[in-house]
Amino acid sequence: MAVRAVNSCSVFLSASSPSLSSFRCRTFHFNTSTVRSYSKFGFWFPVFRSGKQVFGHDGARSYSVHSLFDCIMEEFEALRKRRRVYANPRAEIMTREILEDKLVNRTLQKGLLLEFKKDSDRVLLAVAQRPDGKKNWMVSDQNGVSSSIKPQQITYIVPGVENFEHTDISNFILKAQDNLDPTLLEFAWVELLEKNQSVTTEELAEMIFGSVEPLECYCAHLLLSNDEIYFTVLETKGARSVYGPRPTLQVKELLHRKFMKEAAEKELQEFVQLLKSAKAMPIDAKPPKSSWINEEKIRDKIKSLESYAIDDCRNDDQKTTAGMILKAMRLAKTTSSAVNLLIDIGFFPVHVNLDLLKLDIATDHSNEVISAAESLLSESSNIDEMDRKDLTHLKVYAIDVDEADELDDALSATRLQDGRIKVWIHVADPTKFVHPGSIVDRAAMKRGTSVFLPTATYPMFPEKLAMEGMSLKQGEICCAVTVSVVLHSDGSIAEYSVENSIIKPTYMLTYESASELLHLDLAEEAELRILSEAAKLRLQWRLQQGAVDTATLETRIKVENPEDPEPVINLYVENQANPAMRLVSEMMILCGEVIAIFGSHNNIPLPYRGQPQSNIDISAFTHLPEGPVRVAAIVKTMRAAEIDFRNPIRHGILGLPGYVQFTSPIRRYVDLLAHYQVKAFLRGESPPFSAGKLEGMASIINSHARVVRKLCNTSLRYWIIEFLRRQPKEKRYRALILRFIKDRNAALLLVEVGLQASAWASSAQVGDEIEVQIEEAHPRDDVLYLKEVV
Repeated sequence: MAVRAVNSCSVFLSASSPSLSSFRCRTFHFNTSTVRSYSKFGFWFPVFRSGKQVFGHDGARSYSVHSLFDCIMEEFEALRKRRRVYANPRAEIMTREILEDKLVNRTLQKGLLLEFKKDSDRVLLAVAQRPDGKKNWMVSDQNGVSSSIKPQQITYIVPGVENFEHTDISNFILKAQDNLDPTLLEFAWVELLEKNQSVTTEELAEMIFGSVEPLECYCAHLLLSNDEIYFTVLETKGARSVYGPRPTLQVKELLHRKFMKEAAEKELQEFVQLLKSAKAMPIDAKPPKSSWINEEKIRDKIKSLESYAIDDCRNDDQKTTAGMILKAMRLAKTTSSAVNLLIDIGFFPVHVNLDLLKLDIATDHSNEVISAAESLLSESSNIDEMDRKDLTHLKVYAIDVDEADELDDALSATRLQDGRIKVWIHVADPTKFVHPGSIVDRAAMKRGTSVFLPTATYPMFPEKLAMEGMSLKQGEICCAVTVSVVLHSDGSIAEYSVENSIIKPTYMLTYESASELLHLDLAEEAELRILSEAAKLRLQWRLQQGAVDTATLETRIKVENPEDPEPVINLYVENQANPAMRLVSEMMILCGEVIAIFGSHNNIPLPYRGQPQSNIDISAFTHLPEGPVRVAAIVKTMRAAEIDFRNPIRHGILGLPGYVQFTSPIRRYVDLLAHYQVKAFLRGESPPFSAGKLEGMASIINSHARVVRKLCNTSLRYWIIEFLRRQPKEKRYRALILRFIKDRNAALLLVEVGLQASAWASSAQVGDEIEVQIEEAHPRDDVLYLKEVV
């Protein structure tokens, strides 16, 4: 007995059954699970349910393709053995002569119904009207359109039709579509494979419909020409083809592929419905992000869409999946479409930072690193404890931006009896906790730097270790590395020392509050006034050494609740020439110069930073107004900084013979490397890293730092443009002309927001201020159009 799969059922054919062409209503007896299935062509087939059931998402039963197919093949193989039907591998299904006989083409004449290829995507029915030249024919298709077609375009001539009218084609097609049942093709395949026979469309029509009328022949043609599972074309001549049954193993593989494709398509449609549903929800009711990544099949699709959005597809499957999703959603296959879709469903916040995702910046520390960091906090060992100088008697000022979490430097000053100024630069000492090669150190090196964005801060060290252990804290005893310097009256270095210390910070000041104290000139804050005086001396001395003053406007933005569609944006524009900012920057530069001198005198390999352009002719820029205009012109001529790990190199822009970044070891790993080297020397030990080793490490760190710097710049610009987008359209802004780019198109500095942009300036000159208005602002596309107000 043979068995054939019919959708979710199995059909039995007895071993002595006649061919399908003579198969009519018969009576069979089965167990209680047997039911009868009625064919739309008048056949009665006994069927039974497969024993293996799988429940779909909607609870409906479906049946395993594998189990049905295996059952069919087992029965079929048994039938073959009983009837001794064995395929001869050397024998062809049909001789060449028989094939040629079957492929005799009908002569094309007026009134014949034919099928032809209109183009690569469309196949149409048409009626032949008249010859058009030697070979072509004019036809009228199902749409009433007349065309001239070539013989090779004809794919089938419907037999038994004469004087057909093109107006009847549509009705003919409807009847054909109503009669198509791929199940019958499966029956035919079983029988033809068993007999090792091929078939034409007319023979298949006789076999499955018991008729070779035009409609049945055309239905057989459609079944065979559209079939991708059971039959293959053996030979084609003109509009005639002969088909042969595919081998069993090939059919099994094709069925498996079809099953997997249909399952994938169903899964895709279910996912698309989820997207449409989420998209239609109000903003405050959209599904949480976690709901999209709980289930594997949904997570894979959403991740493909996310990867496509940030142009980071890891393989072709992700790109293909994302493309199918966008097509199903009737969206263009572009990254912006994917971004907007993910925003619309609530997976991305409205102001998602795409660069943060694209650059794969680490935002969280691993549990292993956090655990190791917390262990360091609980340990009491301090290898430098006995060698620390007690400086707790000094008044100590820590000055930073108001939202700073990691405080890693502070300042003290006094005036000596001889009138000279002595300053102390206290730098936080993270090496009290971390050591080269430790798990926490390796994690910090991998990050290279803390990341400061308008929306969040991602520290180089785990937050608890950085804030509670390493940072300087007001009123508490803190470990530090202190650089003390006595200045000559001209601002040059007279004496210096570098030592481990303990300090007790007195004030934590913002730049605004420090500036206010300097302005008040309070007697009780004389130390702050001395620090400001020292900063002025240092700036004058550096300028005499060829330094270039690059102080300009600096913009900071703090965004509250960045996940909200309309978060609060706090924007601050600070002038780096502000006394408090000058004070801090000059002391940090002084510290870097001292560490370079200290390292050079003691042959310590350090990341000595230099600027090769030491011969900038400042006189060439004196015609430009001081401030942002002159700075912008000078900065355009600067070359990139360089690093030497054996000896100091001149830093032309700073006007220093040598410079080492040292004052931000909690935020920058290069500074931490300098701490490792200096601290080892202070203990009388060899530095942990050779110059060559430092060079290799710094190369990796600086590469990552450049990526972070780009991220910070693009993020800041995004939020400035978003800030401007929200302002009233009629608002006017002061714009300083920095230079002319081409003709009257000017590079501008928007003074109120500290952003550079461009606009047409009708008659103003470089250094002039004009008024502009915002015409368009699109932060996602980095677009800002300005218009001069005349």
